[in-house]
Amino acid sequence: MQKIAIIGAGAAGCFAAANIPYSPDREVVVFEKTGKALQKVKASGGGRCNTTHALFDVPELVTRYPRGKQLLKKTLYRFTPQDTIDWFGKRGVRLKAEADGRMFPITDDSQTIIDCIWQQMMNNHVKVMYHKAVDRLEQSDDKWHIHFADGSVYVADKILIACGGFAKAEQYKWLTDIGHSFMPPVPSLFTFNMPKHPITQLMGVAVQGVTLKVSGTKIIEHGPLLITHWGFSGPVVLRTSAWAARELNERNYDFNIVVNWLGETNEAELKETIAELRKDQGKQFVHHKNPFDLPKRFWEYQLGQCGVGEDTRWGELPAAAQNKLIEKLIRDTYSVKGKTTFKEEFVTCGGIKTSEIDPQTMESRVVPGIYFAGEILDVDGITGGFNFQHAWSSGYIAAESMSR
Repeated sequence: MQKIAIIGAGAAGCFAAANIPYSPDREVVVFEKTGKALQKVKASGGGRCNTTHALFDVPELVTRYPRGKQLLKKTLYRFTPQDTIDWFGKRGVRLKAEADGRMFPITDDSQTIIDCIWQQMMNNHVKVMYHKAVDRLEQSDDKWHIHFADGSVYVADKILIACGGFAKAEQYKWLTDIGHSFMPPVPSLFTFNMPKHPITQLMGVAVQGVTLKVSGTKIIEHGPLLITHWGFSGPVVLRTSAWAARELNERNYDFNIVVNWLGETNEAELKETIAELRKDQGKQFVHHKNPFDLPKRFWEYQLGQCGVGEDTRWGELPAAAQNKLIEKLIRDTYSVKGKTTFKEEFVTCGGIKTSEIDPQTMESRVVPGIYFAGEILDVDGITGGFNFQHAWSSGYIAAESMSR
């Protein structure tokens, strides 16, 4: 009898198990070190499960991943977002796309996705064993011996490693012992802390269409920014943290950012807009006439920072205050000191080097019989369903090759 062991009952491991067809001469066992399966799926998207993204052009899709492009160029063609939609659709789960492209089950409940994968695993006669932490792997006579922390051993013909990303380098030891190497893990998808900065009094205010740049790098992102009681969050911040994960880690999360609250607007355009306001609406109060569609509280806060009083009219705005306002709107600089993990959507940048994996099969190029899927690899996407898509694609390909 062929024995397949899957280490990790997360998205990639369970999806792989759901795609290994039942055969009386094959045993599939999923080993999970905690007491629960699919925990991240449960928590993702505020409990709704951001299952994938409605981006069907693979070259464009690959640009949403800060790391792992060479592998993804092959795997995402083999199992695309459309394949994800079809896979769940065939099993009675319909997905819907929101305006920003994120896709959720129409039930808006992550349990729908969990139940669907789980049901397919049960149809495939998959066994699941909990509280099984791997201690080491040993090979002898073409078989793999998995030694668990509880002293038990399982003998497998093939092993899929889908245990998610590790936060500490020493957690990779059992994989380096069999010949693999890894990129050191650092956090990705986090928010920016700005302790005691006065702008945090605007917590809850969101500004749309912001451009954010990390000083001293080429990293620039666009999108909505949310002001929180500890600093900045929102899609533009999370995306920046993903692209800049390594640099920000090297700087010990002590860095500066420059925010253009008006998106792509440059200084010349802004000066022209203000000149027109002075001419055409000179009698209007600056506080009352916000021409940039910025949230009211935010506009009043920025005017306060520039010393513009409530009785100041556009026609009487002093040159010094105007220059300061231009600076505050398009080159607003902040010092960031520290980070906060974003809800449960923590993702690790780093992991097993993708050059050691065959993207056609997800099998190790270093040790035959060992396969990899999901976040254990040095692959990570920005927020929006991209990390799950990588889990489904890599899990599906591994399942297909292990079933042969």
